[in-house]
Amino acid sequence: MDHTAHHSGSVHDHAAHEGHHDHAAQGMRAGASWGMAAKATLHCLTGCAIGEILGMVIGTALMWDNVPTMVLAIALAFLFGYSFTLLAVRRAGLDFKTAIKVALAADTVSIAVMELVDNAIIAMTPGAMDAHLSDSLFWSALLGGFAVAFLITTPVNKWMIGRGKGHAVVHAFH
Repeated sequence: MDHTAHHSGSVHDHAAHEGHHDHAAQGMRAGASWGMAAKATLHCLTGCAIGEILGMVIGTALMWDNVPTMVLAIALAFLFGYSFTLLAVRRAGLDFKTAIKVALAADTVSIAVMELVDNAIIAMTPGAMDAHLSDSLFWSALLGGFAVAFLITTPVNKWMIGRGKGHAVVHAFH
């Protein structure tokens, strides 16, 4: 694989790029910062939020029951979460097959934890499952779920990045 990377129109030489990988890998083994973990979690949260809200809107528009609407929302949360990482690593020069592997390795645990927590909050909030998109209860349960999911997923991402897993996989390609 050619390790020459093109970023913002400039070319980094192979030695400098390799040095960046070595430095990043050492930093990952030494532990991850809370800032890095929060950034990774926000990245996942953005994809999850777009997918989940889109799924809720589609399910509601089609007058589906709660279960198929939630299944669609969760599926779209994973799809959008993976897509953000996939696009980023494709821009970094990875071929499509490798980019998919990186996205799956980087995001699966983070998205799964986020979706589990967020949907549990919504399910446990009285009346939220039956609230409509125009109800403040729907939005407060959804946004509250995202907030709690962020707080729970950030330490998970910090732990994974510190062990060279999760979003650490993506950082190796930047």
